[in-house]
Amino acid sequence: MNFETWEPVYERILADFGFERSADERARDELAALSEPFDESRLRVVDGASVAVVGAAPSLADEEEVERAAAAEYVFAASTAVDVLCDHGVEADLMVTDLDKNPETARELTQQGVPVAAHAHGDNRPAIREWVPQFESEYVLATTQAAPAGPVVDYGGFTDGDRAAFLADEFGARELTFVGWEFDDPTVGAAKAKKLAWAERLLEWLERRRGERFSVLDGRRTSLNPL
Repeated sequence: MNFETWEPVYERILADFGFERSADERARDELAALSEPFDESRLRVVDGASVAVVGAAPSLADEEEVERAAAAEYVFAASTAVDVLCDHGVEADLMVTDLDKNPETARELTQQGVPVAAHAHGDNRPAIREWVPQFESEYVLATTQAAPAGPVVDYGGFTDGDRAAFLADEFGARELTFVGWEFDDPTVGAAKAKKLAWAERLLEWLERRRGERFSVLDGRRTSLNPL
């Protein structure tokens, strides 16, 4: 997805949350200064393959969910979902994170040669400054929700989870399987619930663009406000 397509949706997100675009851009620029161009061939291996897009909902701990993730050819996992999968013997092929929960895991993955999509947004600049210099830079895919700049890319997406789906789409995944997702997760607060509502709408937009039906949205589409 190019930024021209993403930008109108991004502007709606900014307006809905009251975020400042300039804050996202400052974070992006800090991340750019600490990053180098990512060799995207590392992720082009998913072209034509099935990808499990793994969220960090409590249900991920269920053995059945873990097995669904393991059945996919590749695994793109959001934030702490990486740790849950690891505890069950499943390795992620890409971690997607804005560094707010388990940056130590992201550091370890890059040191092991596993790509990490590290995201910049308006309120995580301290985490960027602290953690990104500790990563193996060649395994960092730097992302933003603002306009791309330098080595920092924007392929769409807002939360770690839906951004993982947009990245899988960008790199040519044939099929997306959603594991560990709960849009009505009762364990999250109001702000996170609002972000999950946006993730849901973004995934519905993505499935229409792909001509695919994501089972995670079954029974929910009629209640959505399409983008």
